[in-house]
Amino acid sequence: MTGDTTTVAFIGLGNMGIPMALQLIAAGHRVAGYDVSADARAALVTQGGIASDNLTEVVAGADIVILMLPNSDIVTQVTSDPEFQAGLHADLFVIDMGSSEPMVTRALAEHLAGIGITLIDAPVSGGVRGAASGTLTIMVGGSGPAVDRVQNVLTPLGRIVRTGPVGSGHVVKALNNLLSATHLWATSEAMLVGERFGVDPKVMLDVLNGSSGRSGSTENKWPNFILSETYDSGFGLRLMLKDMRIANALAVELGVPNELGDFAAERWADAAEDLPSTADHTEIAHWIASRAH
Repeated sequence: MTGDTTTVAFIGLGNMGIPMALQLIAAGHRVAGYDVSADARAALVTQGGIASDNLTEVVAGADIVILMLPNSDIVTQVTSDPEFQAGLHADLFVIDMGSSEPMVTRALAEHLAGIGITLIDAPVSGGVRGAASGTLTIMVGGSGPAVDRVQNVLTPLGRIVRTGPVGSGHVVKALNNLLSATHLWATSEAMLVGERFGVDPKVMLDVLNGSSGRSGSTENKWPNFILSETYDSGFGLRLMLKDMRIANALAVELGVPNELGDFAAERWADAAEDLPSTADHTEIAHWIASRAH
């Protein structure tokens, strides 16, 4: 690291990864990106980044490696890849900013610590819009000194919330999305009832958003992606279901009752079976309405 400029290897240049990488470039960091998609690598280059076509090269030249990958299986696949491991060097920081399984994160952190690498988990909330505007909420799990070392890279991406030890960021992210999914389902059913009675949905949202029924679903998802019928929040339905299942599995492991969470995940799984693999999570509202008679 030189002053406030850091060389960042950004692995995973998807819907969230590209705008996050661009925020880092705009903040003056040197960003080298890797993705299995050549088109994604090319997109980064057009915006001032550097593309690598192999993991060894991108990791070896970095101060900090950011992983923005879909799940723990892919995180494990990447970090155990011989190319990735060949690029590792002492004092490297690895930040997992995707939605991973907390217990897997904890185990990976212990493994990497054994070879002098610090893992921090820092999943985000705020979607593609938050990534593009640098207004994500970043849930950071790791020791105080470790988080201090990477703060200059996380700050351009949004608001940092220190959640506790490594793995705790992934815990909070999964629980947040369990709540988000549950109140989106409840909101969609309530909106359907109101509409059937003849209440204008915009009026309903106006009332809800000034009352105790308000939530991220009423303030953001319904007005921006559902009423408009665009269903393009940028976060997939199956990714939401994955996070719900992570939260529910954690509850089981910790011996905590979680009946509503389990029920909600079962219902979302029904929708996932019916809808295309590319379905945005806000399409759940349309799916619920389509089943009403």
